[in-house]
Amino acid sequence: MTTPDPRLHVDFCGLDFATPLVLLSGCVGFGEEYTRVAGFSNRDAGAVCLKGTTGSPRPGNVPHRVYETPGGMLNAIGLQNPGVDRVVDEILPTLDFSETRFIANVSGSTIEEYIAVTERFDDSPIDAIEINISCPNVKEGGVAFGNDPAMSARVVEACRKATSKPLITKLSPNQTDIAENARRCIEAGTDAFAVINTLMGMAIDIESRTPFIGNNQGGLSGPAIKPVAVLKTHQVYQVAREHGVPIIGQGGVTSASDAIEFLLAGATAVGVGTALFYDPLILPKINQGILDYLDRHGLESVSRLTGALRLNEPPVRGCGC
Repeated sequence: MTTPDPRLHVDFCGLDFATPLVLLSGCVGFGEEYTRVAGFSNRDAGAVCLKGTTGSPRPGNVPHRVYETPGGMLNAIGLQNPGVDRVVDEILPTLDFSETRFIANVSGSTIEEYIAVTERFDDSPIDAIEINISCPNVKEGGVAFGNDPAMSARVVEACRKATSKPLITKLSPNQTDIAENARRCIEAGTDAFAVINTLMGMAIDIESRTPFIGNNQGGLSGPAIKPVAVLKTHQVYQVAREHGVPIIGQGGVTSASDAIEFLLAGATAVGVGTALFYDPLILPKINQGILDYLDRHGLESVSRLTGALRLNEPPVRGCGC
């Protein structure tokens, strides 16, 4: 097994990521789904975000849960998971922590549930904790917390008191002012951000006149949301950089060029999710593409790309442009 090029290493909340790529929550199960694919290796990722975990087991939403759309995919899994006790007691011991970093994803319907799940993961070998306050396909909690800056801050503050591990807040794009939400979360104690979660969307079967998704609506991921995700990443970066808070930029990454866009916009690491469904071996391709870019531009480290965006000068108002 080859070791990733040291030029790809990034520091994320004091954790050494071997590459800037992060496998996103909900796309790789609990870290084992793609390991059965010949040629796949978790070592090609700097970190793996485990599936969203709640206090008690959840069966998830009724089918259909996934629907392919032009340029993307709708999903409404509904946080199906076996509950935090089983994850900590039975699943974490099977993971190889020498391969990569593993990040837990904490979800809940109440602040008390977020606290309980966070405390359980705090007493585990997990490397960091991502709090999901932005899930668009459950009927309680989730996106309701994420779209209200005050409520977002309350969840972050509660989880901050429950763990000493690095805390990553996953932000919703379905809100009025994502930068303000980020500011409130920083004040509440978050160590990092994941930007963005999926956009809310719907697809309709015109013959039956019903939504394809059993939950009626779901989260849209894939290339269609990338321009929105890059912009939101840059908006959060304007707030986060003042406090040294790193960002996992995510949403529609399918190539090295996509990943580099997020890095330039302000991300320290880049999430890969939907692309894995059609190309499970995409990670080494993206890593090599980033290295090729570093070579072309004479850069010694991928970290030199973070926030290196050169904005165009805005047009002068009143000039008739």
